Amino acid sequence: MSRRVVVTGMGAVTPVGNNVEDTWNNIKNGVSGIDFIKKFDASDLKCNVAGEIKDFDAEKYFDKKELKRMDQFTVYAVAAAVQAVEESGLDMEKEDPYRVGVIVSSGIGGFPTIEKQAQACFEKGPKRVSPFFIPMIISNIASASIAMRYKMMGVCKNITTACSSGTHSVGDAFREIKHGYSDVVLAGGAESSICKLGMAGFVNLTALTNSDDPKTACRPFDANRDGFVMADGAGVLVLEEYEHAKKRGAKILGEIVGYGSTEDAYHLTAPLPDGAGAARAMELAMEEAGIEPSQVGYINAHGTSTHANDEGESMAIHTAFGEYAKNVKVSSTKSMTGHMLGAAGAVEAIVAVKACEEGFLPPTINYETPDPKCDLDYIPNKGIEQECEYALSNSFGFGGHNAVICVKKFTE
Repeated sequence: MSRRVVVTGMGAVTPVGNNVEDTWNNIKNGVSGIDFIKKFDASDLKCNVAGEIKDFDAEKYFDKKELKRMDQFTVYAVAAAVQAVEESGLDMEKEDPYRVGVIVSSGIGGFPTIEKQAQACFEKGPKRVSPFFIPMIISNIASASIAMRYKMMGVCKNITTACSSGTHSVGDAFREIKHGYSDVVLAGGAESSICKLGMAGFVNLTALTNSDDPKTACRPFDANRDGFVMADGAGVLVLEEYEHAKKRGAKILGEIVGYGSTEDAYHLTAPLPDGAGAARAMELAMEEAGIEPSQVGYINAHGTSTHANDEGESMAIHTAFGEYAKNVKVSSTKSMTGHMLGAAGAVEAIVAVKACEEGFLPPTINYETPDPKCDLDYIPNKGIEQECEYALSNSFGFGGHNAVICVKKFTE
């Protein structure tokens, strides 16, 4: 059995907007959501910039009692899911609950809660650890909380593959529907890791930027890039079998047509230098979609602004696209949002859907000095209006996890 899989709703909480409309409009216009950290005193860290969520009203989605029992990554996940379900018009009273599922993942889970409760344990004693500590931090709780809110009783899981978690979630949800196991799956990712412990870990890993200018700190593919910028956020898409969506009169925003997943089997944190694993994931996504490289109008790159990632991804695109590599448009929207880790792929899947839907390709901002080893068209600094039938969205995670989805502009 092979069925069409469409997108009928989307929700987002990001450093550039607390919904899809604001997020997309700011990304289109090259607006950066990166600034100095305000959640805590970061003056003693080598990196004190991040993509924090701004002016987010959690009480739109939860009461105060509920909020005390949830880590922020779950709050963001549920908020994005509520937005997506509302846009989709999905009515669970009319659905078989065992045919509706949730695959909303997190790369890390409740990092700030771990930090806070560990401090309480070691400074004030184990009795001061919250009884909600464990359910607050485990990364499956985002999916479970969404499922409980809507009584979605089908597949429900969390895929933890670091920075590719969100894209793997969309890809697995796509296959879940394509092969007939589910009719509707909410898919995406959520992360809230901007805390002192999290920042210190990535700083000491030498993964983060040393820039003291937040607006230009994230500069993917630029010769002067020096590390990624941490960010929080969430993105959720309602994926649905086409006939099911059509029958209930849903507005269709886009279509998922391919998915590729590979493993570098190389290093804990570094990608394969030649990008072979990433290239194969792109090839697999295009093969499942039944398209040639020349049909891809846009690639939303993983583009983290680290030397190894951006060089390896550029090589991977050359490998996967051959002679057409120089013609395909590529951009990294992390230049504006920062890197939302397990949520990044979900938000970037939304960007890919919007790019195809509107015929607008967003830019890579802060691109000033070309790197001879990154020699593609990265849509520097200003987005362009261009029709796009197919787009790829790439995500690559620590441990060598590679995930790519292929999005298609919807036509009947």
